[in-house]
Amino acid sequence: MPAWKSMLRGPQTPKRSHFSKKNEMSREARMERIKSGSSREHWRGGNMLYPLPAVMVSCQRPGEKPNIITLAWTGTVCSSPAMVSISVKPERYSYGILKETGEFVINLTTEKLARATDFCGVRSGRDVDKFAQMNLTPGKAVHVSAPIIEESPVNLECRTTQILELGSHHMFVAEVLGVDVDARYLDETGRFRLNQAGLIVYSHGEYFGLGKNIGKFGYSVKKRR
Repeated sequence: MPAWKSMLRGPQTPKRSHFSKKNEMSREARMERIKSGSSREHWRGGNMLYPLPAVMVSCQRPGEKPNIITLAWTGTVCSSPAMVSISVKPERYSYGILKETGEFVINLTTEKLARATDFCGVRSGRDVDKFAQMNLTPGKAVHVSAPIIEESPVNLECRTTQILELGSHHMFVAEVLGVDVDARYLDETGRFRLNQAGLIVYSHGEYFGLGKNIGKFGYSVKKRR
């Protein structure tokens, strides 16, 4: 994903993946592999860790309109304390906001939010008000000044603890100060049924729904009755 193709935005025409032309084997090498019976090809190192969550990250400078940036370079980095990371290119509009405020909200996305998710990854907050364009509702967070997206089933309120300048992207490592959830997905016992929200993921340039349930954590070693 040239880093979210970057689902880190820019009204540019999506480029062909660098996992195609640049990694094509020579005709001779391919013929040798075919002769040897191998069905594998070896490519140079690159980002092929898919699927990934497609999240909308909301941020805001004091006195300015809120903004949203769609990211796939994101994940959990620690359970206790609860910590996450997002990686952003320094040239992106949201980067300055994130660095100056040290706060943001990670908003999970669903099939109903797929178009908004894509839009917020290919349009810049320099040019458009993404909340207005996508009819999204900025809500008040409890712990941070950045808004939550009301239409999202889960909002993680985050405060940056460190920024790692890794290369093309800088990683914002943050503590999760609080989580807001849509009560519509709470069942009668109070259990949160997140997987009924229709979550989406990003994989090699495309969005997908999660698909069918194939098992619970630990099912492979659970004793059968």
